[in-house]
Amino acid sequence: MKLMVNGETHEIAATTLAELLAALDYEGDWLATAVNSDLVHKANRAEFRLSDGDRIEILSPMQGG
Repeated sequence: MKLMVNGETHEIAATTLAELLAALDYEGDWLATAVNSDLVHKANRAEFRLSDGDRIEILSPMQGG
């Protein structure tokens, strides 16, 4: 499946948002995720089904000031 993740195209076999995060080595409770501009809460990632062409944004906090 072809997905746009943080502005980059990825060809990946993941079918859920949780599988995608694992495949791309994202981990932790501090992530924020959105699919096609809609926020997806952590509790819903395992059952959130992805579709070919989805745009996913994965945000993580950064230190600094």
